[in-house]
Amino acid sequence: MEILEAYDLTKSAHSAAVLVGCDEKTVTRYVALRDSGRDVAERERRTRVIDPFLAKIEELVDKSHGQIRADVVHERVQAMGFAGTDRTTRRAVAEAKQAYRDGHRRRYRPWIPDPGYWLQFDWGEGPRVAGRRTQLFCAWLSWSRFRVVLPAWDQQLPTLIACLDTTLRRIGGAPTYLLTDNPRTVTIDRIAGLPVRHPDAVAAGRHYGCAVRTCVPFDPESKGGAEHTVKIAKADLVPTEANLLPAYENFAALDSACARWCDQINARPHRATGVPPVDRLVEELPKLHVLPDNPHILALGEERLVNSDQTISWHNVRYSTPDGHQGRRVWCRVSGDELVIVARTATGLAEVARHRLSTPGNPRILDEHYPHHPDGSTLRTPKPKPRTEAEIDFLMLGDGANAWLTEAAATGVARIRRKMGQAVELARVLGTERVDRALAVAAAAGRFDDGDLVSILDHLAGTNTGTSNVVGIDEAHSTQPGTGGWRRLGA
Repeated sequence: MEILEAYDLTKSAHSAAVLVGCDEKTVTRYVALRDSGRDVAERERRTRVIDPFLAKIEELVDKSHGQIRADVVHERVQAMGFAGTDRTTRRAVAEAKQAYRDGHRRRYRPWIPDPGYWLQFDWGEGPRVAGRRTQLFCAWLSWSRFRVVLPAWDQQLPTLIACLDTTLRRIGGAPTYLLTDNPRTVTIDRIAGLPVRHPDAVAAGRHYGCAVRTCVPFDPESKGGAEHTVKIAKADLVPTEANLLPAYENFAALDSACARWCDQINARPHRATGVPPVDRLVEELPKLHVLPDNPHILALGEERLVNSDQTISWHNVRYSTPDGHQGRRVWCRVSGDELVIVARTATGLAEVARHRLSTPGNPRILDEHYPHHPDGSTLRTPKPKPRTEAEIDFLMLGDGANAWLTEAAATGVARIRRKMGQAVELARVLGTERVDRALAVAAAAGRFDDGDLVSILDHLAGTNTGTSNVVGIDEAHSTQPGTGGWRRLGA
């Protein structure tokens, strides 16, 4: 700029060169560049040894759609007489590829979804639970940006339909279109570039009033909302060294974590709209279709009725279910070598149990389904339930009386009612606490004969001890003083 300013002042290349301190030819060249409208800072391109081969390089790059490697191009131009180095070739190939990308760059237009039209969903790899792989079903309502993430064990079609049903019921309605990629559960074939839909997927969409659409194969940009939801969910829910999340103890813990994540992210203002998705969902709900009362049971499996003992029958084998589904209908299907049981919950359809397939005569009963019966094989001891005044008076003595009656009834003691009356009379004279303690000692020692209770009371009154020194009648104790007497007989 100093050169051009000096020339404008003197109107002489020689004088401008003297003022600036450069050569007169430099002033002339800069002035000529400015007068021709070119950038004075632009350097002229020098002739290179690879220039005669540029047309061939551009041809190779164009035929390969910008995928050819520079070393392959170098071999081709060397065979045509190029004597330069591979470095020169790499620079020329890089320039040709950049020019190709500039000419074939994909044009984008911002997608502005309408409310009530689009729901995108996709699958992501979930964390391992008890050594088993899990899947994350991620859905994204495009206009409101409302997200739903559900855990699952697999990506089979029945699982997909169950997740869709749960998602739509959690949203509160059904949109016009369901957009996803091209898994085998949605697209079974492609003919002339047209996707052939899975009949069950089409039937499920018709059941909910939605049209199933798929994106272009190998083109995740056409459903970027769901892809981004998968990325965020995996970053926040899958334990890694970066987020330091602990491993999940069971599937229920993962399900709870997904529910908390959805509540948190839907209540946070979205960056694009500045409004929480849960608030935008309220505005979008009037644009959604009403959901049917029943789920699409064709893909969920066969219906079964849960009995009062929390079991269902599948191919003459009993399988247990969690508490709370007695008398209700559930849906059962086979996944590999497992039986999957799906039930309707407060938040929609959910997998409530999964069993290994068994054979008739070998039921599958899980202890965690019966927390009120931790050990189903143990015989339950009946508890005393007094009905008469005499029974009430005796059992009111305390826990010792309850233990005495239980043991006496199990042993087959004679005249139990008379002995109970004697104990009540003794309690009125000696006190309830002493008699109850004596009854506990009698129950522990197995002494139920006439006079045993009075003898125990006398013993407790003299020694002032409890039940710690009581010797029970069992195989560990014997009344024989020793074996010394047998030695005299030569034994």
